[in-house]
Amino acid sequence: MAHINLVKLSAGTDSVEELTAWQASRRAQGADGLPRHVTRMWPKREAEILAGGSIYWVIKGLIQCRQRILRLDPVQGSDGIRRCALVLEPELVRTRPAPRRAFQGWRYLAPADSPADLPAGRAEEEALPPGMSAALAEIGVI
Repeated sequence: MAHINLVKLSAGTDSVEELTAWQASRRAQGADGLPRHVTRMWPKREAEILAGGSIYWVIKGLIQCRQRILRLDPVQGSDGIRRCALVLEPELVRTRPAPRRAFQGWRYLAPADSPADLPAGRAEEEALPPGMSAALAEIGVI
């Protein structure tokens, strides 16, 4: 079975480093110590996501990194409503920056439309300012 990815805005995050720090906090982790992101909707394409899918994070208008989705756990909010916890691999993998307009919730992202991972040597480089990355990505330079 082919996999499908998700794309999601990382609201309130200014950098991959901030997202990493947030996910390292106890508040962002489950009892197993793995980071999770709770969403209102349960993905209908669960089997395809669990066949190797990742969540691609949009930070400052650019997809900048991804994380493998390990499993989907049901959680119940304080309001009694059932939600979906995306349980994530702790490692954030930097990707080639790809512009993405703001949207609510998450969207499916086909592997063919997903930005490639940065080569190993480039993943440790200091990130370009978001405006510059967006401009370069828009013209296809990075």
